[in-house]
Amino acid sequence: MFGLFRRNKTRIQQQRNSKNGSHEFPNTIFSSVQQNVDNIRKIMSSPDDLITRVFTIANTNHACAVICIDGLVDKDLINDKIIRNIQLQVTQLDNPISLSASKILQELENAVVSVGEITKASTLDDVMYAILSGDTVLFVDGTAEVLIVGGKGWASRGVEEPVTEALVRGPRDGFTENLRTNTAHIRRHLRDPNLRFESFKVGRRSKKTLVLCYVDGIVNPALVKEARRRIQSIDLDDVPESGYIEQWIEDSFLSPFPQIQHTERPDKVAAGIVQGRIALILDGSPFALVMPMTLASSMQSPEDHYERWLIGTLLRVLRYGAAFLATFLPALYVALVSYHPGMIPSKLAFSIAGTREGVPFPAVVEAIIMEVTLELLREAGIRLPKPIGQTIGIVGGLVIGEAAVSAGIVSPVMVIVVAVTAISSFAMPAYSSAIALRMLRFPIVLAASIFGLYGVILCYIMINIHIANLKSFGIPYSTPFAPNFLNDWKDLVIRAPLTMLGKRPQMLQTEDKDRMYQGGRKK
Repeated sequence: MFGLFRRNKTRIQQQRNSKNGSHEFPNTIFSSVQQNVDNIRKIMSSPDDLITRVFTIANTNHACAVICIDGLVDKDLINDKIIRNIQLQVTQLDNPISLSASKILQELENAVVSVGEITKASTLDDVMYAILSGDTVLFVDGTAEVLIVGGKGWASRGVEEPVTEALVRGPRDGFTENLRTNTAHIRRHLRDPNLRFESFKVGRRSKKTLVLCYVDGIVNPALVKEARRRIQSIDLDDVPESGYIEQWIEDSFLSPFPQIQHTERPDKVAAGIVQGRIALILDGSPFALVMPMTLASSMQSPEDHYERWLIGTLLRVLRYGAAFLATFLPALYVALVSYHPGMIPSKLAFSIAGTREGVPFPAVVEAIIMEVTLELLREAGIRLPKPIGQTIGIVGGLVIGEAAVSAGIVSPVMVIVVAVTAISSFAMPAYSSAIALRMLRFPIVLAASIFGLYGVILCYIMINIHIANLKSFGIPYSTPFAPNFLNDWKDLVIRAPLTMLGKRPQMLQTEDKDRMYQGGRKK
């Protein structure tokens, strides 16, 4: 028993040491090139993709080593700009054989290696991070300093149109898994010298780069400070996708509503940070995070501002109506049919009663059967390959609906109700918000089957109470409905004409509150 306790204690101590970043190798660089090469090979267990090139610098007695990872670097750059230059251009230096190792390293940095991104390092951790990040490390015998040469060259996906946020009118470019491509997208959309990119390392083992984006002079400094605090609190081994960041820094993990927007669109990120929001971009993820988020922002699409204000207003009104139908339509049908048939017009009530004749299940069981079937078809359509998935979604819905009605399991009216509910949920521009409404639909249906319309009204009140108490980075989720900011109502349900949107959202408490200029002065 005590032996088991000691083994557990030893294992826990080893885990703590691992979390603290301790290892059995010293965090120092040796002055011997061969010793450094052997040390790196030992740390990485001599993998097949580790490239080590050891050679003697021309006209000197100093050995030199180039270390990188195959597949992460541009080999042409290494051969032409590093190795070839060292072998050819060092001979042009004045008496290179008499130069010290540190002087040779300085000459390599200043006059030989013709690469734009070069930094020095003196610790083993920096060297290992550079190698594993796709950079090339250059050792010179006789000095404990190394050169880190930027030469990343891995294969990456090209810029494509975002799949999850299709627009009729608007830019067609989308984020990729390459961090620098994504930051370049934002700079192309926003050529402001006050645009700031702050980098953080997240993940104890993955050590991925997370970039915080904002416009200095617009954003509230308290918002940036809070974002830094939450980012620095991240303590994970690996952060493979921005969803990990979202779940770690959100205000309430118990809420079904998303408190941080995720998007593949650079124009949406640029528009958000110009308003006074902040954005997070993770290396390796095509989804950027925009915060703070409100209920109103989940109903808005970039296309609302690309079209004329009447079209944008109509689309927003349709979305709010679709959100209500996607949440409450099945529950209203169950409540009216089960408890309040007198509220249905007589002819419609007789028609519904006729279609329900022979159905062995109550309305609530019908609704749950059809809703679960619809969710299964939707999930199957997403997971299958695209050509097959679309066919399964359409044909499967038609065949199962027709078969269920023919078998007398559900009524035709219930099929219509579920179909309208599904179409309404597809109208939501934010996928995560649509999922939240789909989850709420089931408990609301159960409440309607027990309490009728009273249950639906109680659920509606509870949802509003939850939204009123929910916050996103200190901003109430129900803003600008409650607390009420009348100036922000110009870009809420009704999208006012562009000339009337001269102020940034008041709820964000930005430093620069004006965003429209006229005659050289703020309007």
